[in-house]
Amino acid sequence: MAVVIRLQRTGKPKHAHYRVVAIEKKRAIGGAPLEVIGNYDPKQEKTKEKVHLKAERYEHWLKNGAKPSETVASLVKMLRKAEAVK
Repeated sequence: MAVVIRLQRTGKPKHAHYRVVAIEKKRAIGGAPLEVIGNYDPKQEKTKEKVHLKAERYEHWLKNGAKPSETVASLVKMLRKAEAVK
């Protein structure tokens, strides 16, 4: 079972909101995830308000072989950079 960490779109049309999920690679985009790790709201202005992520669960899935998508990897990088500035 290959697991990936990717975004899953929710919300109304033209008002996108995303969940960060751990899901099997072969599942459909709207399929049931193994676990919801966080969420992403691109409409927010501040990084802390845009991305909410359960860091310990993200690390858990990485240790168990999950691969993050490019978008999720860039969101995590942005979040860590914002925390380092604090």
